[in-house]
Amino acid sequence: MNRIEKAKENHKNGYNCSQAVACAFCDEVGIDEKTMFALTEGFGLGLGDMQGTCGAISGAAIILSMKNSCANPQEPTSKAATYKIMRKLTSRFREKNGSELCHELKGSNNNGVPLRECRGCVEDAATILEEILAE
Repeated sequence: MNRIEKAKENHKNGYNCSQAVACAFCDEVGIDEKTMFALTEGFGLGLGDMQGTCGAISGAAIILSMKNSCANPQEPTSKAATYKIMRKLTSRFREKNGSELCHELKGSNNNGVPLRECRGCVEDAATILEEILAE
């Protein structure tokens, strides 16, 4: 099973959107799935209240941050490059779905009509993450 399918399967099995994406890629950053699951729990549902960034994007952001960071608190030289990658992630997601905000994706600003269902957001974030990792 590829990572995109794994992310969708994770979501189907009760993982929140952030957990679904990040756990499908945890081997990419050397973290076991149980730890990644716990790390990303609070990022689901747009940071728990649907007002924040889609959890699927947050899960992808964690993977990209871990892959790109210099991991040097004394000289954090990788921040600008990581922010650039994050802009790529969010702009591609926004371009595909019309928003990156959970409440807009779920339809609270669109007369209750969702722009994209959660499972689709998980699939899109995992697909974009895989594309960026391959670049």
